Amino acid sequence: MADPRFFRRAEAMTLGRIAEIAGARLSPEAADAERLFEDVAPLDAAGAADVAFLDNRRYLPAFQASAAGACIVAPEHADKAPDGMLLLLTESPYTAYARVAAAFYPDPPKPSGVHPTALVDESASLGSEVYVGPYSVIGPGAELGDRVVIHAHCQIERGVTIGAGTEVMSHASLSHCLIGGNCLIHAGARIGNRGFGFALDPNGYVDVPQLGRVVVEDGVEIGANVTIDRGAGPDTVIGAGSKIDNLVQLGHNVRLGRGCVLVAQSGVAGSSRLEDFVMIAAQGGVGGHLTMHKGSRLAAKSGLMNDVPAGETVGGLPAMPLKDYFRLVTMWKRQLKEAGKKK
Repeated sequence: MADPRFFRRAEAMTLGRIAEIAGARLSPEAADAERLFEDVAPLDAAGAADVAFLDNRRYLPAFQASAAGACIVAPEHADKAPDGMLLLLTESPYTAYARVAAAFYPDPPKPSGVHPTALVDESASLGSEVYVGPYSVIGPGAELGDRVVIHAHCQIERGVTIGAGTEVMSHASLSHCLIGGNCLIHAGARIGNRGFGFALDPNGYVDVPQLGRVVVEDGVEIGANVTIDRGAGPDTVIGAGSKIDNLVQLGHNVRLGRGCVLVAQSGVAGSSRLEDFVMIAAQGGVGGHLTMHKGSRLAAKSGLMNDVPAGETVGGLPAMPLKDYFRLVTMWKRQLKEAGKKK
């Protein structure tokens, strides 16, 4: 059960309603569609009034031992369910669970109004039902669309625009940027800082003015403590629906297409381009001026030094097609084993 101090649970729902939300079908044994369920819970903690889910074969033993009253599961695992467990069958258990959990724990209503301690410049524009939290600052000429939520201690600099329905969590700072609608920007994000650009000179370094912006399209999620530099001339662009995890760094002029996913501590150097639905795993690094074509993927802890063809998965340092990297690792292990025998 989620901690009620932080999460508000909805009322109990019938099994039939849960199946409808999940997009799942009830197993023949689950004939009682009117039976009430109160919560979602992990397999090993669930009770008779809880709904659990199984999405990974590694957790089959926990599934078989679970006391959950109902479980969202793929049809191929239905025969392994313990006696008495009611099943909601779907080919996508994790997606179905996400929908059910969201129904049990809906987002709280968004606040509205300007807190007395907030500073809103008289030239800023605020849409309807906007909320500006304690000690936040909204700079000159900034534009906040309808239902925008700015939590405590945020800095929204001069001229920044934020589209309708976007939420900015505490201690974030936004400058030189245009933010789309229905985005979620987590705590401590830094968007629009000057890019890391300088020219070499016999007497030292000469900073190059960073005259671009950050353009974040609709429906983007930006994690805690993410840093996104503004462009040097062309803009830095984050494509619609992209998901950026915590502690990610994006350099100036980087362009992300639609639906990209960047996992924690990954980084993309300046002027590189990620086309639609590219994925970078944790601590993956992309060098500057490279292109990852549509649907390509970079494995965790890998360093990319060349372009990646569409749909290809690469890994290692330097990154190469993943199957080649695994062959190389196998060869290294064989050589180490043989070297050990010679000692």
